[in-house]
Amino acid sequence: MNRIRTVLLATAAALLVAGCTTAGPSPLPTGPDAYRNVPERVSQIGMAETIRPGDRLSVRVFGEPELSSDTYAVDATGYLQVPLISDVIASGQSTRELAKELQRRLGKNYLRDASVTVALLERPLATYTVEGSVNQPGVFAVNDNTTLLTALAQARSPIKTAKTDDVLVLRSTDGQKTGGRFNLTDIRRGRAADPQIIAGDTIVVVNSATKSAWQDFLQAVPVFNVFLLVKRD
Repeated sequence: MNRIRTVLLATAAALLVAGCTTAGPSPLPTGPDAYRNVPERVSQIGMAETIRPGDRLSVRVFGEPELSSDTYAVDATGYLQVPLISDVIASGQSTRELAKELQRRLGKNYLRDASVTVALLERPLATYTVEGSVNQPGVFAVNDNTTLLTALAQARSPIKTAKTDDVLVLRSTDGQKTGGRFNLTDIRRGRAADPQIIAGDTIVVVNSATKSAWQDFLQAVPVFNVFLLVKRD
């Protein structure tokens, strides 16, 4: 009997040690720095008029039918491809600001006194993504009230072995990749703010190696019990 206990304890220790071996933490910030990148509340002023990746635009260049079209589309990186001037950063600008930029660049080398108008014709559904150790990973619709907690609820919550004290939120701001790491337990208990999730965010819930190792141990215990019963017989 003592031998079986020794084997069980040794197995548990080995699994927990293995569980502590990870690839190391994410370089994303925690604490106040994380909330600077992913704040509790994001101002919505002007966001409805701001051009986003995936938007379909109407561009009209007066007297230039070859440059005028209703089929211009902002690519995934936020750029708009326009004949003669190639790529133009469109994401983050208003339609008026983009029209002025197109007018400036066309007038600089190609068209004298260029006159340009831009209109937003179609916008894809705004979404965020949840990946990793959740019950239902996927892409979900976002609105002004979506927070980290509600986003994870849409994904049917983290699984039992998820690392809930280090949940990642990835965000693209002004073409730069930013984000932060958040402690879900602190947020649930009101010890930390629940950050707002916006269109384009990706939430990553990683698996806890220690929790997984413990689950493996608990599943292995019945096997040892069977072995003990067989030995007694």
